[in-house]
Amino acid sequence: LACMSLALLAISCGNKPKESKKEVAFEVAGKQVTVDKDGYVTIFDGKSLDGWRGYGKDHVPSRWGIVDGCLAFKGSGTGEGQTNEGGDIIFDHQVKNFTLEFDWKVEKGSNSGVFYLAQEVKTPDGKHYEPIYISAPEYQILDNENHPDAQLGVDGNRKSASLYDMIPAKPQNAKPYGEWNTAKIMVYKGTVVHGQNGQNVLEYHLWTPKWTEMLQASKFSEEAWPTAFKLLNNCGGDNHEGFIGFQDHGDNVYFRNIRVKLMD
Repeated sequence: LACMSLALLAISCGNKPKESKKEVAFEVAGKQVTVDKDGYVTIFDGKSLDGWRGYGKDHVPSRWGIVDGCLAFKGSGTGEGQTNEGGDIIFDHQVKNFTLEFDWKVEKGSNSGVFYLAQEVKTPDGKHYEPIYISAPEYQILDNENHPDAQLGVDGNRKSASLYDMIPAKPQNAKPYGEWNTAKIMVYKGTVVHGQNGQNVLEYHLWTPKWTEMLQASKFSEEAWPTAFKLLNNCGGDNHEGFIGFQDHGDNVYFRNIRVKLMD
């Protein structure tokens, strides 16, 4: 009996199952970012803004912060006329093939957006940065019922989850302001899918003749905006990768559960 007790003690103390080592996806802001059991990387945990910074800046603008565990923007009421304490923000690690998931909600009449494959592009004089949206496709975030942008564009292509000013989200299944929506953006070898509230609502293909055709029919055409056309036509640059960004459009907006699955 004594021998058996010692054997059991040896088993209980000496043969504990080893904890599996978490896979490190990348390092940002001096910290290792690990992959969870579902294969996703959490890029906003509701507690800190580690890894985030302003577009063209080395810090997070003060109008961005954490409210009740959400990434929140405190609106300035200036629309696209961004103030010094505002501006778009990016996660400081470029991604190539990925699925981005997040939740979002807006207040009444609010407008925002999520960018992907964004580049930081300086103006010709090298003193400032071009707007983020001239190099990156935009997943539209909008109060469809109360913001006038929903009535502009063509066939609803400025409503939520649309590829802004290019492809409308169908079905248009956004929830009213003040309620949470789920969102998905998948980019894989040029194929892009937008999802909203559990449904895929659009698909398109980068770096194809059709993509060029869509750009030429938009406000980013070669004639209307040659710099934007050149950048978007080769979206993601030569490596076809870029930053994920969240937009300051001057209105209150909230994001949570922001995570990315890398598919390289």
